[in-house]
Amino acid sequence: MTEKEEIYNRDKALFEAGIKLGALYHQFIGTPVSTKTAKELEIAIEKSVSLQPWVSAVKVKIDREKVRKCENGNKFEYCELSGEMLDVEVVVRYEEVEVHARVKYDEEMGYPLMRIEKVT
Repeated sequence: MTEKEEIYNRDKALFEAGIKLGALYHQFIGTPVSTKTAKELEIAIEKSVSLQPWVSAVKVKIDREKVRKCENGNKFEYCELSGEMLDVEVVVRYEEVEVHARVKYDEEMGYPLMRIEKVT
């Protein structure tokens, strides 16, 4: 590459949002969860992610019905957090740019899809 391309604040904000979702996903998938502990796990994930640079908001929702189905399937009454259970919204603010990103299970694709929802 002979010419150096400028990296803008928008590029940095988008990159950071993607990194936050990827790190969150791979850090917490597999964590033991039950309907009794889901709220505490949501809070723990929110607090953990909110510590990272440029994160201005985090909202985590764990689908209780999916947890219930999973935990009822075994005698220990808990299961492991999976991508199907997560709906996470992260807002990253880098300089003047704000990025709203999300990971949520896409039923049609059968996959926990990460996406950018809004850039301002």
